Amino acid sequence: MSTDPDPFEQGERAARENIPAEANPYQDGSEQHALWASGHERVASAREANESEGT
Repeated sequence: MSTDPDPFEQGERAARENIPAEANPYQDGSEQHALWASGHERVASAREANESEGT
């Protein structure tokens, strides 16, 4: 089992903690950067959808 942090999960956590996407700690263009951004976007877009529905 890998002990390395999962960039996707880190991105999700960052979005839940209201850390902006610009705070992505990985080098732009790297696979980790893309995974972090995907995780962040998943949580952020779900949050925005809930807010637009008034929940």
